[in-house]
Amino acid sequence: MATEHQRIERIRALLAPSSTAGPAARKPSGIAAGIEVGIGDDCAVLAQASGARVWTVDSAVQGVHFRRDCMSLDAIGFRSFMAAASDIAAMGAKALAALSALVLPASLTDAELDQLVGGIARAADVCACPVIGGNLARGSDLSVTTTLLGEPHQRAVLRSSAREGDGLFVTGKIGGAALGMHALFAGRQDPAIQPCIDAFLAPRARLDVSEALGHIASSAIDISDGLLQDARHLCRASQLSARIELARIPRLAELESLAHTLKLDFVPTLVAGGEDYELLFTAAVDADVSAWATRIGVMKVGASNVFLVDADGSLLSVSAGGFDHFG
Repeated sequence: MATEHQRIERIRALLAPSSTAGPAARKPSGIAAGIEVGIGDDCAVLAQASGARVWTVDSAVQGVHFRRDCMSLDAIGFRSFMAAASDIAAMGAKALAALSALVLPASLTDAELDQLVGGIARAADVCACPVIGGNLARGSDLSVTTTLLGEPHQRAVLRSSAREGDGLFVTGKIGGAALGMHALFAGRQDPAIQPCIDAFLAPRARLDVSEALGHIASSAIDISDGLLQDARHLCRASQLSARIELARIPRLAELESLAHTLKLDFVPTLVAGGEDYELLFTAAVDADVSAWATRIGVMKVGASNVFLVDADGSLLSVSAGGFDHFG
């Protein structure tokens, strides 16, 4: 097994920014535009910032965020990076650079480390966000902590700026990743369920719409812990309430039947399952976002509540409240 410093060199080679020629052309220096010093020194050095910056950090811990018995190391690395990048997207920002801190069990081989870092590298390439440093340590369980630096396209979009009468919008489709997670952990990989499993294993941070978000959104949050729970976070920050119409929530057409197949309650899976990494945001109720988002509700005056209503306007009660590390 390689030494710590030999492993750092392996990681540096795997994470060096790719060129247009693909992974085979990765530059060993690890230097990309705007980065003066990359992996290998006591600190990374970035060119002096001329404007606002946004920072985030996210950890993926074995037994809490992932299970190695049903997920590849490549997928674990990919998801860990995307979870952090999703926070950058929710601020209406682009990702600039990342730090990756790995805690590795003694049993992890060099080949397995390559798989893990390969997943991180794939995600970094997708996000156009080079990994420029980090840390390596030994521990009892595998964990990956990703710190990302971003730059707002226009301004940092906060959770606290929603306005009464704003529409509540969401990007993409909701609920599929949560269903895929349940299916994967239950050992169910039927072809009909595979798109949901793929949504869980390979989420995409919505950096593709972060610039448009910065132009139009009054507030925003990414959906990681469940639509209702993250909507509550937004409501509390903005001191408003939200009315969400169940029928408006975008999802796979077959999601309800798949939930029944897996013996899952459909509504909690849809609105409280989490793992979507889509964006929930507020904007003028008539905002023209139909190309990349769906209006699911409206912001109201109230004591930071979220009301989920059925097609006939009746209030729905959902028992599951979303993911909470200490709940």
